Amino acid sequence: DDDLFAEDEGFGDVNFHYPGLDFCQTRPTLVCTPEEDAFNPCEDLAGFSFLRVAIWFINILAIAGNLTVLLVFFTSRSKLTVPRFLMYHLAFADLCIGIYLLMIATVDLCTRGHYSQHAIEWQTGPGCSAAGFLSLFGGELSVYTLSTITMERWHTITNAMQIERCLGLTQAATIMAAGWFICLGMAMLPLVGISSYTKVSMCLPMDIETPQAQAFIIILLLFNVGAFVVVCVCYVLIYLAVRNPELPGRSADAKIAKRMAVLIFTDFLCMAPISFFAISAAFKVPLITVTNSKILLVLFFPINSCANPFLYAIFTKAFRKDAYQLMSAMGCCKSKASIYRMKAYCSENAIKNDLRQKNKGSRAGMRLAAMQQQSLHLKEEGEVT
Repeated sequence: DDDLFAEDEGFGDVNFHYPGLDFCQTRPTLVCTPEEDAFNPCEDLAGFSFLRVAIWFINILAIAGNLTVLLVFFTSRSKLTVPRFLMYHLAFADLCIGIYLLMIATVDLCTRGHYSQHAIEWQTGPGCSAAGFLSLFGGELSVYTLSTITMERWHTITNAMQIERCLGLTQAATIMAAGWFICLGMAMLPLVGISSYTKVSMCLPMDIETPQAQAFIIILLLFNVGAFVVVCVCYVLIYLAVRNPELPGRSADAKIAKRMAVLIFTDFLCMAPISFFAISAAFKVPLITVTNSKILLVLFFPINSCANPFLYAIFTKAFRKDAYQLMSAMGCCKSKASIYRMKAYCSENAIKNDLRQKNKGSRAGMRLAAMQQQSLHLKEEGEVT
């Protein structure tokens, strides 16, 4: 009976053990595409949960702030000045960074938990290339425009007594046209084979396999470091030019120094950490993983894009005047707009009358008039609030 039962259990020579169904011997494994490596860890695009929240907060702040600046400036009835013209370009450049972060955040939201299934489609598709182009173009144009704004302030303040030497709109347009040409060229190079936007999920040019790509990354970093040095030197020269050693009070000097320190500190936070780790990676000595570098890219890279519209525009008196005038045209805040118009009119006339009187006097009077003109320029641009 036992032999008969054994024969019935086996059903003769038929074998019911299929390797594909034997879960005890063959366990399914997660396969990432593209294959996991140092540049493409098998994880979601954002990598960390807190980054997923931070990237939305930062991109909304950057987009809202810079769109507000562009809206108020474009609808303003004030005369187009060189600082205002440069601020258009700065807001547009920072808006590009905000749009880049919005694209990254949207893709991360749509592919959460299964990014590996969409990695090839995203990184090799037009979306990643467009995001990378916006990131590099916006970042470099922002750096270039910040340097131009700082140098324009230094040049205007140090040549306050020589109005003919001040930067004109035609000269500013030429300088910015050159900046657009340089930044567009930098952003186009990864699209034509010099480095690549498809190396990592964040769509930044991290490809350093060829000598040309390595040289490209080093040139980008040196450009950013050089711009930061220019900004620092110009602000030190501005402070030395506007401080008044003849007066015992130092409150105005302290305000100027604090404001400049904030501007330099935000630039340093934005550029220094990324530049340090990127230079080490460019020389093929990486000190940080791609996973951890996402923290730098989300929390430090867009600092200027979020801070610039507030530090250079929204917190300034000139912007508040334009904003109240716009709201007055829409039927609200008419009293505030009238106050700002009256203050601007009185201040401008007082400075003009004082300059006419001082120009007829001694050299000391002319020097004092120049210092007052410097102070007016700083107040108009928001350096002293």
